[in-house]
Parts: sequence; C-alpha cells; structure tokens
Amino acid sequence: MRKKGILLTVSFALLGSLVLSACSDQGASSGKEGAAPASINIGTQTYTEPKILAEMYKALIEQNTKVKVKIVPDLAASPIVIQSMKNNDIQMATLYTGEIFNGYFDIQDTKDRKEVLKQAQEGFDKTFAFKWFEPYGFENTYAFTVRKELADQHKLSTVSDLKELAQTMKLGVDTTWLERDNDGYRAFTKFYGFAFGERFPMEISLVYQAVADKKVDVVLAYTTDPGIKQYNLQALKDDKQFFPPYDASPVVRKDILQQLPELNDVITSLAGKIDAEAMTALNYEVDVNKRSPQEVAAQFLKEIGLLK
Repeated sequence: MRKKGILLTVSFALLGSLVLSACSDQGASSGKEGAAPASINIGTQTYTEPKILAEMYKALIEQNTKVKVKIVPDLAASPIVIQSMKNNDIQMATLYTGEIFNGYFDIQDTKDRKEVLKQAQEGFDKTFAFKWFEPYGFENTYAFTVRKELADQHKLSTVSDLKELAQTMKLGVDTTWLERDNDGYRAFTKFYGFAFGERFPMEISLVYQAVADKKVDVVLAYTTDPGIKQYNLQALKDDKQFFPPYDASPVVRKDILQQLPELNDVITSLAGKIDAEAMTALNYEVDVNKRSPQEVAAQFLKEIGLLK
C-alpha cells in the first residue's frame, strides 16, 4: 500500500537497490577525491506526490546552491527508498511518519502526531543516520470519503457521524485493507463500534469513480489523492484517531548534510508550506490535467515566493 502498508522483505529491498544501482549513478558524485559532492540523487516512489516534491527540491537546490540534482523515480516502495538511501544510491527522499510502524526499530505504540514524528526523527537518526526534517504541512493517510451532497444531506463531517447510517450504506474499499489485522476493517469495526451494510473490495484507483457513480456510498481513500477533488468528495475526520498519522517530510543522509551544510536551509524552506488541500491540488494538476511534475512544482514555488 504505497508508502504505508506492508514491510517488504530485506531480500526484496536489496533487489530493488541492485536494480537502482544498475540503472542510475552510484551515490553522490564529486569533482575530486575527498571533495564535497557536486550532485545528489533524490529518490521517489512510483506515485505522483513524491515526484512533485522531488522536482521542488531539484529547483530549489539548483537555484540556491551549486549542487546539481538527479531525480531517481519509481522506486517500488518506501522500504526500497530507505535501503537505497542506506546504500548511498540516493541521498534524499520524501517519507511519511507512519513508516515507523514497519518494524525498522522499536517504538512506543501511539497515534499522537507529534510523538510519531519525534520517534521517526530519533529512530531514523539512530538507526540509519538520516535526518528527518520537519513536515511539509500535510499528511497522506486513509480517510473515509463521501459525496459532498451526501455529506450535506446527513450533516456528515466525522467518521463517528456515519454510525447511525452505516448499516444502510455500501462501502467501497481497497482490497488489502479488508484483510489486514491490526489496522484493517475488523479492527476498525471494533474501534468505532459499527460496521457497514455491504462491502465492495476493489483497486484503490476505482473507488472514486464508484462513489461518484453512486455504486457505493462511502469509500476509503487517501487524503491527498486528486480523486477527492476530481469527484467533489468530502473526507470525514478520523475523530477517534483509528488510523496512524502519515505526515510527509524530507529525509536526507546526515553525511551529505555535513558535506553540504547549505542544503539545510534549502530543505527547511518547505517546512509547513504545503497543506493537504494544496498537495491534493498539485496531484490533481499532474494526474488529471496531465501537466508535468516539474511544471507544477515550479509554478507552486513561484506562487509562494521561493523560486525566481
């Protein structure tokens, strides 16, 4: 499940890293032995969001420093991104705080956003020597979503608001979520105290059209997916905090920051600058309006005054 979900095996991560090494430059490059690197590689997962963010950093780094940036796209999953950073095939990426639940190190079980961020920052520093920066300002996690007219009709704003209606409603949901134990459907019904009348498992890419066509009433979506904007849907607040937080942050190898300290200010410049509405709109421009991530990233940076 994208950056969340299933922790891949070490062998799969190593395979992904070998593939990456075969098709891209090996690590950061430098002009001469012992010198600071002249370029860095930013890795991205397969979906649009981290690709846009990587293009933002490429533009900002190349505008404000002498460092050149190469984007290495389409790494299959976040565990492969992390392994590739560990191997120094890439030096930077966007990751999400909920990654701490994938077993890289011991954690205190919590759903408090600040505490999850703190554990991500401390755990990835200690375990991998990565600096986990402050978040961009949005999280991309699961959200129950309904058509706007249905939300207005029944005054739905939170997941708890569905309790009295759930038995009469059809739920469209990512197939894998129904089967998962700790944070899947069975756990959800116990946590919130209600179940839906009918459940329709499907690929996540199909849930938006299904709810728009009124084949289902509620869908489990991702909070920054452009389908929410495209089909005029309303995400309901997870008022009891069933889903763990997945705040997005840039993550960089600490040795690179020591060699290139000028990157710190550039990377920090996006902290708190992108909320969920803005990220959804950016994803929409690429996925629906078919603009390039580079173009969309540059326009946004110019609008907020970071790019000339």
